[in-house]
Amino acid sequence: MAEIFRNTTTALPRPAGGTLVARTLDAGWQETGTEGFLIKPLHEDDASGQRTWLMKVAPGAEAPPHAHDEAEQIYVIEGSFYDDENTYGPGDFAIRAPGVVHRGGSKDGAIILLVYS
Repeated sequence: MAEIFRNTTTALPRPAGGTLVARTLDAGWQETGTEGFLIKPLHEDDASGQRTWLMKVAPGAEAPPHAHDEAEQIYVIEGSFYDDENTYGPGDFAIRAPGVVHRGGSKDGAIILLVYS
């Protein structure tokens, strides 16, 4: 099963030294290829496959069944987010094993932090 969300812009790479900074308040949300799901890519490392994204889920949006090659970590910042097992609210954290087929969405809208590793 293929990844349904894709990044078309540049995220910060893994720093070779020092600190890199993304000023996300001024950055616009970008399309992911899945209706109702927008992202702000924060960090991506092609060598390790790690990705860190902010994701905005529109009210009523639902992603079709899919799986990720990496573990998926989900932290809800605002609103509510659901998958096949639970509904999550602000401050909730979930981690999903690689390859688990799932759906995800939001009835009222959400902003979540996603880490794929």
